[in-house]
Amino acid sequence: MQAEPGPAARTPLSRPRVLSAAISFADEKGIESLSMRKLGQTLGVEAMSLYKHVANKDDMLDGMVDIVFSEIEPPSTTLPWRAAMRELAFSTRTVLARHPWAIGLTDSRMRPGPANLQHHDSVIGCLREAGFSIELAIHAYSAMDSYIYGFSLQEESLPFETPEEVGEVAETMLQQFPAGAYPYLAETIVHHINKSGWEYGDEFEFGLDLILDGLERLRRRA
Repeated sequence: MQAEPGPAARTPLSRPRVLSAAISFADEKGIESLSMRKLGQTLGVEAMSLYKHVANKDDMLDGMVDIVFSEIEPPSTTLPWRAAMRELAFSTRTVLARHPWAIGLTDSRMRPGPANLQHHDSVIGCLREAGFSIELAIHAYSAMDSYIYGFSLQEESLPFETPEEVGEVAETMLQQFPAGAYPYLAETIVHHINKSGWEYGDEFEFGLDLILDGLERLRRRA
């Protein structure tokens, strides 16, 4: 008689598995809900078992952030700097949309990992190789980061997702006030947003090009 198969072997814990589970948890439930106890429950282990792979919650957050940085495509070394930074901006925005909890954590870590450091080094390197002075490279990096992360944060917090919802939300807000109180807002909603299928996300490219155009002028002047 053939013996019945025993229970499937449990996948052993490892640092990559713990970090991957933590990222999935944060993606689904938010970083505020993440705790060692809840993550242990998700993995089917006691919380104490996690400490064999991450020293503490800060160490876990450091590892999670480093994985997020590893998902961002680095600036191309074959494209002109403007095209390379443009691609970087879109890649960063895509990754942050996938992991919105990371928006407020990426630059707050005291112990950055290798992917984090490599990301910063490659961006500064792209600018320096394009002829930016170190001072102008820092200005450019700061302006780009502020715009990308700020836009991603605002996009994440908006109370609508589709073009149809934009008009509905805007009209609902205006209905609380006397007719004609805000004529320019009303004009924007009626004659542009509701008729053009406008999406807030489309504004990202416009603002990005403004910054890149300004940086290019400064680079040439320098």
